[in-house]
Amino acid sequence: MYDIIRPGIDALIEYLSAHVITCLVPAFFISGAIAALVSKQSVIKYFGSGTKKWLSYSVASISGAILAVCSCTILPIFQGIYKRGAGIGPAFSFLFSGPAINVLAIVFTASVLGFDLGIARAVSSVSMAIIIGLIMEAIFERGAKKEVLAINQVTQVETSTGTRPKYVSPIFFILLVAILVVGASGLISLLFRLAVVYLLTIAVAVILIFYYTKDEVKNWGHETWWIVKKIFPVLLVGVFVVGVIGGIAANFSPSHDPSIAVGELTKPYLGDNSFFACLLASVVGALLYMPTLLEVPIIGTLFGYSSGLMAPGPALALLLAGPALSLPSMVVLMRMVGWRKAGVYIVLVVIVATMIGMLYGGLV
Repeated sequence: MYDIIRPGIDALIEYLSAHVITCLVPAFFISGAIAALVSKQSVIKYFGSGTKKWLSYSVASISGAILAVCSCTILPIFQGIYKRGAGIGPAFSFLFSGPAINVLAIVFTASVLGFDLGIARAVSSVSMAIIIGLIMEAIFERGAKKEVLAINQVTQVETSTGTRPKYVSPIFFILLVAILVVGASGLISLLFRLAVVYLLTIAVAVILIFYYTKDEVKNWGHETWWIVKKIFPVLLVGVFVVGVIGGIAANFSPSHDPSIAVGELTKPYLGDNSFFACLLASVVGALLYMPTLLEVPIIGTLFGYSSGLMAPGPALALLLAGPALSLPSMVVLMRMVGWRKAGVYIVLVVIVATMIGMLYGGLV
């Protein structure tokens, strides 16, 4: 029995020691600050079909950075926007960007799978959200010119922007990102990193004391803890299961190494940047339900991208299609908007992710 779960335990130890303290903890605080201190209404109000196209698509394509949700959690928010008259293009662009452009996921991808793939995922996700929205609008635009009503899915304390200078919030978020970047950097010594993070943390504390209310700080803590409870346990279980699967697959792989076994078995299908490999990765990603962040160990460890067994093209294709779709979310989406709109959206996600994966694979 121990021999079966041992690879899962080893995978857990590796991820906990390499990524949690320096990467995930600061990222959780950033995600919580975005959720608590940035008003969702200020994003959603730009989705009306009467809004200028460049503005509505720009906002819709990056709103996932604020919402930080999975393919199923985004659906109730999407339904509220869609039913209240949002343009169908921005609404579906928002539907894709919600789970795809996640601050935690982008940072985790860059930290674990490499900076180049992390940047490619961020840029491709924004581009893909706009492309899908424009195509959906061209096919199904309802022509409605209703204004979008403000929606607040999660109870939050409104930020008192009128009582503090406008430059405070950007500086606050820059300091949080600096803590993440310095803490996760492997280019400087541990002692120097601790000293810099300590000073940056003091600067954050000073800003919180003088410019943010007690309720805002408390809400930040609540939002951060809510995100941790929602994501971290699932991530740990997922990493453990990925390790166990790798151990079982090791019995059938040439090297019998649990860390690369599945990657060895799938290398003939995902080991190059061909159309078939990228399409297969997109389809697999679309069918699997991958909670936030779990796609990273699945690609890095299970399919062997970190070991060079999975090509970069299929890896990016799976990173794009996986968070945006899952079999449960497809079923719910069809009930919401009908099988025609849902079907076109699903096909677009798979095909566009495939094409972007092939392009990226060809470039690198």
